[in-house]
Amino acid sequence: MLVELKRVSKRYRLGDLWVDALRDIDLAIDRGEFLAVKGPSGSGKSTLLNLLSALDQCDSGSVHIDGVNLGSLGEHQRSLFRGRHIGIVFQSFNLIPVLTALENVMYPLTLRGANNARQLALDALEAVGLAKLVNQRPTQLSGGQMQRVAIARAIVSKPDLVLADEPTANLDSRTSESIMSLMKQLNREQGVTFIVATHDDYVTSLASRVITVRDGHLVEDTASPQGIVQEAFA
Repeated sequence: MLVELKRVSKRYRLGDLWVDALRDIDLAIDRGEFLAVKGPSGSGKSTLLNLLSALDQCDSGSVHIDGVNLGSLGEHQRSLFRGRHIGIVFQSFNLIPVLTALENVMYPLTLRGANNARQLALDALEAVGLAKLVNQRPTQLSGGQMQRVAIARAIVSKPDLVLADEPTANLDSRTSESIMSLMKQLNREQGVTFIVATHDDYVTSLASRVITVRDGHLVEDTASPQGIVQEAFA
């Protein structure tokens, strides 16, 4: 088991009100899964990803990744753990405009002082099909190409887990299909575990498992028939 949440709850203050973003969530995810998280806006999807990425902490319960209780780590330890074990793909790409594609992918490795950052970044860009665009800046790339750079950055540290928050939201349907095909390929060929928050039915159709969050509760957890069929014939 790679991820385990036990009775996880999280509240936020909104003015004079407290909002229960997540309530008593129990969830176990095996290594190598491709899990889609769906639900309406404000349902708790992004909060769940924030807890799994160690960007936030739960108010009660526990979040374990690869046997490590994230709540037992200090802020600096969480940052180190995130850099080594978790990749994040953002809806808005979050690339640094003044850096090239290669430099953007190298950036998290450079922060850690990795000696082979350049070669690892080149390998990651080749894996996402951008070996010929390594010197292009974000403004010179299409939306799909920028998301591929973001995916390369997410996998460059060879993380146990990649979290993607609405990765197709800013892309047209054709580009979305290309990006999801890439993520499924990385899942299948490199064994990367993906958790993808989405409103997109096409994305959920590719997942091997789909959970639904509503009003902070996990209300449904099912295997995706389409995802299972695609895995069988991949």
